[in-house]
Amino acid sequence: MKKLLMMLAAVTVTFTVAAQYKKDKKNEKKEEKRKRIDALIKQEEEGVIAYNKHSVGGIKLTTDGYGAFFEIGRSKSVKKAWLYQLEISERKHNKEEKINNFSGFAAPFIYGKLNYFYPVKLGIQQQILLGNKSNKNGLSITGNFGGGISVGLLRPYVLEVEKNGERAKVRYDSPDSLLFVNAYTQTLAATGPNIGDGWKNLKVTPGLYFKPSVRFDYGRMNELVSAIEVGINAEFYAKKIPQMLYNKERQFFFGAYFAMVFGRRK
Repeated sequence: MKKLLMMLAAVTVTFTVAAQYKKDKKNEKKEEKRKRIDALIKQEEEGVIAYNKHSVGGIKLTTDGYGAFFEIGRSKSVKKAWLYQLEISERKHNKEEKINNFSGFAAPFIYGKLNYFYPVKLGIQQQILLGNKSNKNGLSITGNFGGGISVGLLRPYVLEVEKNGERAKVRYDSPDSLLFVNAYTQTLAATGPNIGDGWKNLKVTPGLYFKPSVRFDYGRMNELVSAIEVGINAEFYAKKIPQMLYNKERQFFFGAYFAMVFGRRK
């Protein structure tokens, strides 16, 4: 009987110690969590942005077109991060000018336009913190630089003109190229392309690009990204890009851009 009581006492003590240890560990985790939350609140009040990753998107206006992009950021430290980016845009030639169809019922066209030019870019940038927020309503400034591959998609510009008394769709790189060139003299009959024209004759030209920029994050809440970005962009392609008739074709494109950026960080 005495041995049984001793065994029961030992088991009771063991369970009590284990329960107390479990309770202490639980309290310790709660305390650590409370400290982390307090630190985040303090950073929020002071304007300090600290995150592990972010996902943002945006729209941009360039000196020769417009575009949209998506970005995933991965932080390496408080001051540095890697940005992985996907972007698609349209580049326009500075000589483009729309000509109205005088019938008033058909789409206008751009005389001499050979191709729509859509650069699709996949790249990476290094982000460096230049200035953190001094308070919750402050401004965070980062410098970004990097580049990647650019795939130039060339979609032929298709016109609808009169051909032997019937309507026909023509491109410059086709047997009916003369009808395409003479479209200017047929403004009563010539019409511009539809949104679905030219895709089956799409051509691809590979290239590389480099893009430095500065981003100004003015968002009041650190978990939300609200920013503007300004920068320059340089692209070089494997061969010359035909955009406009009677104009010099280029392989190298250089310009500035302005972007609005929105998203979340964690």
